[in-house]
Amino acid sequence: MQTSTIYDCMLLTLPKNHQLNGNLTSITNSQEVPFDIKRIYYLYDVPGGNSRGGHAHKDLYQIMIALSGSFTVTLDDGNLKRSFMLNQPYQGLLIPPGLWRDLDNFSSGSICMVLASELYDENDYFRDYNEFLNFKNK
Repeated sequence: MQTSTIYDCMLLTLPKNHQLNGNLTSITNSQEVPFDIKRIYYLYDVPGGNSRGGHAHKDLYQIMIALSGSFTVTLDDGNLKRSFMLNQPYQGLLIPPGLWRDLDNFSSGSICMVLASELYDENDYFRDYNEFLNFKNK
């Protein structure tokens, strides 16, 4: 976790089944994603100009998907930052533990779905950026 860098995250292209009457993407544990999904949640109705995130995880892997609209995910490993614009429902951003994340630039009507490798655990969070940096620099 301490050694995770922004280069450990990646965009995943999820399978898209194209039909004339609409597209379908399905996700199966440990097949399209590199972990078993233990929790799914989504963010929506984020007011314009607001941001989300502002934390890091010690052990949790996540995949973020823009189900609708778009938003920017900025990842920070304590040394470098890297931003991703998510705007396709068949693309997911794999985020390993040990990276600070900020989400912003939400378009109107955007929905961010998150697939998580673990159940919610407040002890898994770094919510203070300086504590995160201290941990990364041990």
